[in-house]
Amino acid sequence: MFRRLYHWTLSLAENRHAPWALGAVAFAESSFFPVPPDTILVPMSLARPKSAWTYALICTLTSVAGGVLGYAIGALLFETIGKWLIGLYGYGDKVEEMRLLYAQWGWAVIVFKGLTPIPYKIVTITSGLLAYDLPLFIVLSLLTRGARFYLVAVLLDRFGEPIKDLLDKYFGWFLALLALGVVLGFWLAAKFV
Repeated sequence: MFRRLYHWTLSLAENRHAPWALGAVAFAESSFFPVPPDTILVPMSLARPKSAWTYALICTLTSVAGGVLGYAIGALLFETIGKWLIGLYGYGDKVEEMRLLYAQWGWAVIVFKGLTPIPYKIVTITSGLLAYDLPLFIVLSLLTRGARFYLVAVLLDRFGEPIKDLLDKYFGWFLALLALGVVLGFWLAAKFV
């Protein structure tokens, strides 16, 4: 089953709409969607290695744009959509802790969470809620999200064939590790934030 899913994902990379789908997932993941764009970025980059850098750029720009939407949800719609999303991900009772943390270490929170599997949507919504400096938020988001997605591009550029061979054999394990990373990210955010 996983092998068919993997080959189907690789074939999607050949579709002319694939970059749009990648951008949509990266945008949504930064503001409300739980699945990271890496699930599409990695197979697309393996299918078209020369496009990995372009795909990283698409992920970076659309992720930051989605982050601005998350910021707007926190700033303008927290009492309705924002509170519901924060509660949905299990952080409803941690808003005051985040407020205190942001007062002193806001830039570090954005940098740390932008690079880790900790859900970035929590950062974007909280940044808006706490009225963190929007231009600084955008710059830090570009740096951290760009670093994360370009790291994937570098690794796939350098080790693409061996990674592709491993994914051909162990795609199910890759999905399981990715799901574990998402769950671990939510757990870490709930535990330490």
